[in-house]
Amino acid sequence: MSATCEHPLFARAWTSVLGRNAMGWSDRADLVDGLHGRVLEVGAGDGLNFEHYGDGVTEVVAVEPEPHLRAAAVARDIQRITVVEGVAETLPLEDASVDAVVACLVLCTVGSQAAALAEIARVLRPGGELRFYEHVAATGTLGRATQRALDGSGLWPRLAGGCHLTRDTESAIRAAGFTLPDGDLRHFRVSLVPHVAGRALRA
Repeated sequence: MSATCEHPLFARAWTSVLGRNAMGWSDRADLVDGLHGRVLEVGAGDGLNFEHYGDGVTEVVAVEPEPHLRAAAVARDIQRITVVEGVAETLPLEDASVDAVVACLVLCTVGSQAAALAEIARVLRPGGELRFYEHVAATGTLGRATQRALDGSGLWPRLAGGCHLTRDTESAIRAAGFTLPDGDLRHFRVSLVPHVAGRALRA
């Protein structure tokens, strides 16, 4: 699988407008709050999360396959953060080599959620955690039908950087063998779009 995934129009829209409107400042801070040690951020985009990593994080390896977004992330030039080319389904890290993984608005875009989550589990140390913030499939009939139509048309994925609207990400995380602690899962809406956020533990 290629480690590059080009979406030039979406990438430029993301760096100019979309990225800052897709997720609030406090949500980004909450996503990475309390992390420590070596962290992998999957699909880091242009690095909007970088400034929120606390002093307990000794290193961040930020994987991003889209060239324009990756260049923008590199340009932030933040100490202890290394930006590398790669995709979630074949992560360029050794087994059990990170303390935490961050996935932020990326599991909707991967070719295979099962493969990506298996790779995340592989690189996490035992007891390590996955922090995630993702939009997910609607539960209502009309919303689900609309999402299916947009995904099925192929137009939405092409315009939105490979995004798929109908992913059941919570179920995929559980199916990958992660444990979701009680009280650590949050369901909410952003501009009427269902989202899920929380943390999941590797056995």
